[in-house]
Amino acid sequence: MSASAAREDATGSGLLSIGQVLARLTPDFPKLSASKLRFLEVQGIVTPSRTDSGYRKFSPNDVERLRVALTLQRDHYMPHSVIRDYLGDLDAGRSPSHPGQTHEPPPTIIPAGRRYRRTDLLSSTGAAPQLLNDAISTGIIAPAEHYGEDTISMMRALVALDRHGIEPRHLRAMRASAEREVALIESSLSVLLRRQDAGSRAKASELAPELARRLDDVRQAFVASALTRLIP
Repeated sequence: MSASAAREDATGSGLLSIGQVLARLTPDFPKLSASKLRFLEVQGIVTPSRTDSGYRKFSPNDVERLRVALTLQRDHYMPHSVIRDYLGDLDAGRSPSHPGQTHEPPPTIIPAGRRYRRTDLLSSTGAAPQLLNDAISTGIIAPAEHYGEDTISMMRALVALDRHGIEPRHLRAMRASAEREVALIESSLSVLLRRQDAGSRAKASELAPELARRLDDVRQAFVASALTRLIP
């Protein structure tokens, strides 16, 4: 069969190439890339079929699973393990609670701490309401009824940066970089995160902050090196 005939056959069967999947999803997820789709396949979120030549072909169900996974990551910062379990329950015909709508916090490798309402967040950090609104609208901070200690630290940093004209909209690239670092950490801990025993979860909880610190050390080294060129 010729390449053009193969494409026509795939189109007729309702299967999509990786480029066609990107075309459908990138309007809602502008940062999505082919490498990200391949990573989600490795994580077990989707299992596209393959042509005789090895090209991936995605079904409409694959596209829907990707949309669900990407939404949970973007809006609720769900780890792949939670998303995979949720989709697995749906595949098995069960009716699991939506991970982003449960009253209990989802499984996480980061320990929980004190929770703050919006008014508490503003008073604790000295932030203006508009600064918090801008941070939420640009995706730097996720909207919520209650916020954790990490958001307190973030808002204090945003207040300090705002005094020097650095606004939340300037930090989108840093947020995207942080998400890539989290994905890298999750990938490195994937074997532990797939296990359900307490020992594995404890080990992942111990290693994740350490890996984050090491990545932060590398980032700081890069910034320090760049500053020496800016201010010799």
